[in-house]
Amino acid sequence: MRTIAKGTATGLAIVLAGLLPLLALFFTIHAATDLSGDEIPISLVSDAPPPFSLDAVSDDVLWLARCIYSETKRADEQELVAWVIRNRVETGYRGQREYQDVVLDPYQFSAFNPGNPKRRLYTSLAPSADSPAFVQALEVAHAVYHAPASARPFPERTRHFYSERSMVGAKAPNWSAGHVPVRPTGFRVDPKRFRFYSGVAAALRL
Repeated sequence: MRTIAKGTATGLAIVLAGLLPLLALFFTIHAATDLSGDEIPISLVSDAPPPFSLDAVSDDVLWLARCIYSETKRADEQELVAWVIRNRVETGYRGQREYQDVVLDPYQFSAFNPGNPKRRLYTSLAPSADSPAFVQALEVAHAVYHAPASARPFPERTRHFYSERSMVGAKAPNWSAGHVPVRPTGFRVDPKRFRFYSGVAAALRL
């Protein structure tokens, strides 16, 4: 009797061991089919921006890089200037909603002013590994262009800045009268280099 019972137990153990993989597969399929579209884990959806590549620079990123490169060669300052330009695009400042149009909007960014001798240089800049400084500007522009709105370091209506060191006699521009500079979140800005302003009304285009 003991021999028979032992043999029966061994047989059952072998059968159960064979069924375990099938049971696991059943429960896996059953769990997957019970998920509706709204129950798909968010982790399966990636919001990561496309990787930066010199071979895949869009026109928007290129114009953004040209402008921030014309204003400063410091990456942290370039990032803030890039957000100002993005704010102008996204709010349609002065009726412009394309990066190229915002950059070339007359008398908004000094290097691109009509008659400025540097205008040709900056408008002709192209992606090239031979210019590490401009590659940096392209990388900064790419990051800001693809950044979520939650990464904005100041209000969306921050669409103006000026650099005291570039003003004749360090004189503040007329449009800054009555406005207090904003403090970008997460940045330390030398006020003699850059001051950023929010809520300045758009002047009518000529």
